[in-house]
Amino acid sequence: MGVDAYKKTRVQRNVQRKVTSTNLYLKLLIKLYKFLARRTDSNFNATVLRRLQQTRTARYPISVSRLVKQINTAKDKTRTLVVVGTVTDDVRLLTVPKINVCALRFTETARKRIQAAGGKTLTFDQLAQQNPTGTGTILLRGPRVREELKHFGRAAGLPGSHAKPYVSHTARKGKGSR
Repeated sequence: MGVDAYKKTRVQRNVQRKVTSTNLYLKLLIKLYKFLARRTDSNFNATVLRRLQQTRTARYPISVSRLVKQINTAKDKTRTLVVVGTVTDDVRLLTVPKINVCALRFTETARKRIQAAGGKTLTFDQLAQQNPTGTGTILLRGPRVREELKHFGRAAGLPGSHAKPYVSHTARKGKGSR
């Protein structure tokens, strides 16, 4: 008789992704937050470390208008908004209130608008000095909107599927067979 291999055949390796980026600042931040995640009891540092190690396409951008919405719903308006990704400007937002934001990158106009309103734009090493455990911060993520994600999931056309089919323009118009 053989060994009962039910649910024992697939063994996943639980190894963290090695960052392939050549960005030295990012590598130093990973070293710093690896240390902080190990030496402090806060889940904030472990979450920031995990998000720093993500691919760049997984670090979604977030607009200034979403940050403003978030700070308006918060009880404490002096909290620092933390984004592991890029903060972009939103021209539809007419006035930017005074907000403190920590992010990997800012677009030039977003940084200027936040600083012109009297807010602060922090880097992650400055945040680690001011707030090693992440108290008084709100950790945010941008919306997961990428064209290729619309095609993921159950095959297009099957019941219960909401995946967008890969269809060429000529086939959609019905002229593909001519």
